[in-house]
Amino acid sequence: MSLGDEYESTGGYGGSGQTRTRMPDSGGPHGGGRRGGGRTSSRSLVTVVGVVVLLIAAIAFANRGGGDSASGEGDDSPKAEATAPSGEKPVRSVNAGIPSGFARDRQGAESAAANYAVALGSAEMFNKGKRDAILNSVLVPARVADFGATLDKAYTPEFNQNVGLNEDGTTPEGYTFVSRTSPMGTKVIEASDNAATVEVWCSGLLGLAGESSTNPVINSWFTITVQLEWTNGDWKIVTHSQKDGPTPVPGDERASSAEEMAKAVEEYGGFTYAR
Repeated sequence: MSLGDEYESTGGYGGSGQTRTRMPDSGGPHGGGRRGGGRTSSRSLVTVVGVVVLLIAAIAFANRGGGDSASGEGDDSPKAEATAPSGEKPVRSVNAGIPSGFARDRQGAESAAANYAVALGSAEMFNKGKRDAILNSVLVPARVADFGATLDKAYTPEFNQNVGLNEDGTTPEGYTFVSRTSPMGTKVIEASDNAATVEVWCSGLLGLAGESSTNPVINSWFTITVQLEWTNGDWKIVTHSQKDGPTPVPGDERASSAEEMAKAVEEYGGFTYAR
């Protein structure tokens, strides 16, 4: 799941079109779905909620006083539209493993926002070196230092322990750490040649898969709002915020075992997004 208010990492999505997805070349985990019916102690849930609130507060502080919203003109006003295939080829370049080189238009901004939501909600954010590489790839240069310093203060040894990791952010032996964001749809709020505000509706997973885990993998739904700026030939994030929902009615599926969840995360690769 997206861990933070600014990383967190989606507003409503209208129409009947579908988003075309492209699997990355390298394999990777992909788990999904709701954890339902399993026995989870209230203490564990409170711990997870507390962790998420901590990151939301930290990221919100980092983004306080960000850039102005893009000014919309004419047809760029919000509207219910299908995220339909356009016939344009998806981007093929990557930066720190994240798609890059998006088109300088509404579609390019939507694709950038969706891909950046995935990166900022990934397990790699818990590793200092990988986190810095992600921030350098998705943020405007002027935001990297301050935002990175704020996240460094948030990802403390105590925080890592709260989500079930070792103090240094590594995963305990015999467990599988899960932190994954999956965009459900995107909506452009405002757009111009040099700026865009995009909402990304997401489902997220967060937790530690393992037989004795006290932080089981849970599912959440949230909407990420990113303000993008056209910088150095690509869309980059200026500010990033998150709110809960929209959340569907939970189903009554049986909760998967810790072994099933860990296997799914290890065997199913994540997606990159483009239309």
